[in-house]
Amino acid sequence: MYSNTEGQEPKDRTQRRLAAALRAVLPSSVTLKISASEHAFDATMRIGSHRLSVRWVGRGGFREVQDVLRSSHPPDVIVGSELSRAARTAASEAGIGWLDETGAAEIVIGDIVVSRSGEPRRDAVVTRRWTSSVVGVAESILCGVTPTVSATAEATGHSTSSVAHALATLSELGLLESPAPRGRNSGRRVADPDRLLDEYAQVAVRLRPKMELRCGVLWREPFVLLEQIGERWDHADIGWAVTGVMGASMLAPYLTETTTGDVYVDAASLPELHNIARSVDIEPLDGGRLVLRPFPTATSKRLATKTDGIRVAPWPRVYADVRQVGVRGEEAAEHLREVLRDR
Repeated sequence: MYSNTEGQEPKDRTQRRLAAALRAVLPSSVTLKISASEHAFDATMRIGSHRLSVRWVGRGGFREVQDVLRSSHPPDVIVGSELSRAARTAASEAGIGWLDETGAAEIVIGDIVVSRSGEPRRDAVVTRRWTSSVVGVAESILCGVTPTVSATAEATGHSTSSVAHALATLSELGLLESPAPRGRNSGRRVADPDRLLDEYAQVAVRLRPKMELRCGVLWREPFVLLEQIGERWDHADIGWAVTGVMGASMLAPYLTETTTGDVYVDAASLPELHNIARSVDIEPLDGGRLVLRPFPTATSKRLATKTDGIRVAPWPRVYADVRQVGVRGEEAAEHLREVLRDR
């Protein structure tokens, strides 16, 4: 299904993606014009008698969409690669239409309604170059480790060869850059901290082990309970660190209700998860509020910090995990980013 397009076919890659996303969703009767226009809108389109302004929002995370919605001249429709749930909700609540490259869309103009559910993307292309060591190195850099082989090897515990490969991969992906090809100014540095965090977070959750064990606990005072359980794990020399909503609440309080406790522990199999749970006298329970998972990377374990008696996973890992907890989770993640990224 193709729209009528005024003028020449757009040559810029972003413009081509924008045009393709719009054409895939909109009726063929829609007139589409792709060009820079007043207020830097990326396109205009006409649906019936309505002329609508369109803006490309990149990946389409909550932060990017919020920035567009707060602008002095917000568009009528936003388009992104894969808008998050929070981004879609924010746009809808602001009365702005949206669509993305998955084919999902929601545009309401007068009596005209365009609504599609879309098809989630496959993970293979996104994660192909992101090995566990690349994720761990990116996590350490986001925590402030200098992106050199020696510094990141010490922080992550990976070999110098795997770290060198990870740094090269991040450079090839455009996430690290060198001011000069060689010499005293040739050291790598982060090209765009926000982009590095976004791409790391997107892949980190997809590569996280799927294995988990839910346990039944009394949840009246979750932070007190986790501190008590953690002390017993510490005495048994079992590594652990809180993540998700509870971790975000420790690092940058935002959400007032903690419904589950997501905890990484030093385990590599489901029997080990069971043993770690039983070492502190807690039992598996379907729907239990304490969720145990293996550490996703060595970096997540090594760079965990202790706050008020509770070990917390590195903030980029917490950011990646809490983004998965619905719209409020994405809001808490962006709050965490604002509080911790410049420290």
